[in-house]
Amino acid sequence: MDSAEFRKWGRAMVDYVADYLDNIRERRALSNVEPGYLRQMIPDCAPDQPEEWQDIMEDVERIIMPGVSHWASPRFHAYFPTANSYPAIVADILSAGIGCIGFSWASSPACTELETVVLDWLGKLLQLPESFLAGTSGTGGGVIQGTASEATFVAMLAARAKYLKMLKDKYPDDDPMAVFGKMVAYTSDQAHSMVEKNAMMAAVRCRKVETDDVGVMLSSELQRAVDDDRANGLHPFFVCATLGTTNSCAFDNILEIGPICRDGDLWLHIDAAYAGSAFICPEFRPLLDGVEFADSFDFNPHKWLLVNFDCSAMWVRKRADLEGAFNVDPLYLKHQNQGLVTDYRHWQVPLGRRFRSLKLWFVLRSYGVQGLQKHIRNQVALAKIFEKYIRDDDRFEVSAEVTMGLVCFRLKGSDEPNKILLNNLNSDGRIHLVPCHLKGKYVIRFAICASSTTQEDLDYSWSVIKELAEKILSETK
Repeated sequence: MDSAEFRKWGRAMVDYVADYLDNIRERRALSNVEPGYLRQMIPDCAPDQPEEWQDIMEDVERIIMPGVSHWASPRFHAYFPTANSYPAIVADILSAGIGCIGFSWASSPACTELETVVLDWLGKLLQLPESFLAGTSGTGGGVIQGTASEATFVAMLAARAKYLKMLKDKYPDDDPMAVFGKMVAYTSDQAHSMVEKNAMMAAVRCRKVETDDVGVMLSSELQRAVDDDRANGLHPFFVCATLGTTNSCAFDNILEIGPICRDGDLWLHIDAAYAGSAFICPEFRPLLDGVEFADSFDFNPHKWLLVNFDCSAMWVRKRADLEGAFNVDPLYLKHQNQGLVTDYRHWQVPLGRRFRSLKLWFVLRSYGVQGLQKHIRNQVALAKIFEKYIRDDDRFEVSAEVTMGLVCFRLKGSDEPNKILLNNLNSDGRIHLVPCHLKGKYVIRFAICASSTTQEDLDYSWSVIKELAEKILSETK
């Protein structure tokens, strides 16, 4: 493909994507293909000779699209949103065209410097403490990771390295590695499973702290767990608090957890993967109060801030904590400005990194703060409308407080009708939802996901839910 063909087929792809998004309601939200469907539709080996671009595009619709679950559909209500916007798509085209691998400032200065600046922009929108911003007198800064799981892993590894160094400095004759298997990370029993997985990969223990009736970590239980573990010869070193839990979007109280971490020399990481985007709205910012106690904080603009995957924004209070944990500096990566500028290879697990800050920059400039706030508020308002639908139907009940764009609901009564309802909804395929367990009950989650969702879409989804629920209830009478 030469530049002339690229212009032709590039325009064709833009048209295809625009048509796909414009007409996405016509597609089944959840794919219904069987495992292994695709292998039967393509050859066993790659072609020896080039194929026509038109043939490739026809196979996208024939082979790929049947196996796609349409996350951008207003009828996709599973998990949490994955953001999607035209400015971010365009920025990804530019990033792919430039094709830089920004592991150091020297490898592409704009890649590093734009990331530093736009994360300062975003940090100011969230009213983060100055210590988290790079362009101030603070000692921290921001970095784009791939996911919140990755950011939490990076924080945990940095905390582990910092703790081991502290032991080495305090007890120079002891082997700090002897305590490796005794190190303990803490999170709530409602936190995302990635915290437990990260602890497995970091070779440390993970202790889940009990939550209250609404899913908020009990600070008294955290303190008790830390005290008990220390008394038993273990080494507490890391706490992951959650703002917007996966199950019900509950918010841990950082003002209570923070002092426990500060007084106990525990690294505090705040995971706000989904809900963090809402903190750009003044009415939701109080949910982040206490962030000044944190050593690191992360949220995913690729969930709710109209920035396409992947873009997970992470800030640290002391950049030296990351650089101390990840700094491996062979001669071939050194450059003459080393020490004067940020080299993000020391802030992450991989070496290479894409020019992801472009899409964040494009989105912030294209929508402006007010446009992004409007988007968040609109989706919260839609969730409130759906909550009212549930409350107005005496066959259903709302299972958790609706704070953001998530409504947890169920049919009143036992779990079994709810399991059947969700199974029937997903088999039907017109809409897609997933379950969770809250307070020992099976609950259905309804997330406002697509940026194009309207009240008419809610009415459609609600009509499907009622239709299938009525069938179940009529059969059980």
